[in-house]
Amino acid sequence: MINPLAQKLNDDLKGSTAEALLSDMGKRLYFPNGIISQGGEAAKDASFANGTIGMAVQNGTPIELESYKKIIPSLNSRETVAYAKTAGNPDLRALWKEKIIQKNPSLKEKTFSTPILVPGLTAALSYVADLFVDEEKPLLAADPCWDNYELIACARRGAEFHQFKCFENGKFNIADLKRAMTEDAKKYGSVRVLLNFPQNPSGYSPTKSEAEEICKIVKELAENGTKVLVLSDDAYFGLNYEDDIERQSLFAYFADMHENILAIKADGPTKEDFAWGFRAGFISFASKGMTETQYTALTTKFMGAIRSSVSCSSTPAQSLVLHAMKDSDHDAQKAELKKMLKRRYDAVRAFVNSRKSDVLEPLPFNSGYFMSFNVKTGNAEEIRKALLKEVGIGIIQIDKNTLRVAFSSIDEDKIESVYTSIYDVAEKL
Repeated sequence: MINPLAQKLNDDLKGSTAEALLSDMGKRLYFPNGIISQGGEAAKDASFANGTIGMAVQNGTPIELESYKKIIPSLNSRETVAYAKTAGNPDLRALWKEKIIQKNPSLKEKTFSTPILVPGLTAALSYVADLFVDEEKPLLAADPCWDNYELIACARRGAEFHQFKCFENGKFNIADLKRAMTEDAKKYGSVRVLLNFPQNPSGYSPTKSEAEEICKIVKELAENGTKVLVLSDDAYFGLNYEDDIERQSLFAYFADMHENILAIKADGPTKEDFAWGFRAGFISFASKGMTETQYTALTTKFMGAIRSSVSCSSTPAQSLVLHAMKDSDHDAQKAELKKMLKRRYDAVRAFVNSRKSDVLEPLPFNSGYFMSFNVKTGNAEEIRKALLKEVGIGIIQIDKNTLRVAFSSIDEDKIESVYTSIYDVAEKL
């Protein structure tokens, strides 16, 4: 099924040579009226605060770690203008694997592939879809979710995009996740589920008990003979603000859970290390009983996806990340910026806990860069536009009932004013 936005573009091309030459994928591709386009509007009109984009901003400027800034002039030509290897700098890949294990100690005695470097996490997800998603193999993700998931699954791969309701009665919806996975298993004989924690757009991570329940669902399906691909989108990994959150990636538990489970971890310095524009991400694979030969074959297939698209990732970005990660002050600098995000989170949490509304209901949030509102009455897009035009505040409409606010990009001293305006405009409409 072609998205209406794609169909509009196809209609606009009617009668042209370009239209006659479009491939199946070319006919399906469109640019969503989502985060990027709304962010473009906000860049022009958000005069007071811009809570649209997933960056950490201070006084209107993206924050930058000193460990990056100080090494830029000192790189040699091999670290800047030379071609990178298709799978990425071997030293950086090895170091990133070490860091994954440090952050997920359950992986210490487990086997998983050396991370493959890709040009950003979006590319990581797209390449995974290239390998494992098609017209007969749907992708399952949460509702609400990041708009790029559907674009990748439907437009690029021509696949169905299935969703489970992420929340019910203010809690993560374990029951609907189980329903959706079980239905896919019965209909298709296999499951491809994407779990994104901290979640975009809600900013939610599962508690320890919820993580156990999620693992139980996956394990039961695998034990019953279902092949399960679990893709952990860990873009915002480690940005946790409450004590009861599961600290490890679910990849650490799925890695050797059962032979019928293929665990895939997508992560990188983009959000974790505040390096959004570097476009550097990683993909790691794990499956119980998988041999080194099999890991090599899967890595090589993935390299084929890279080679046939961008050829290789940016050399300077890889060099910067490698040097910065070796800097003795790098982790301390990251910790300070996490404290800043925690203060912003605390301010937002205090405000929404104190403000009641018949129009806006905060979705559960406890981590990451964002929080979202369920619009109980009215239309989310009308609220977004009114905020931008009347108050100069930019936020994102995810769907007709969901508004996302990136508190990561709102200075702490503006949070009360921004959220007051959000509630006031929503209630006025």
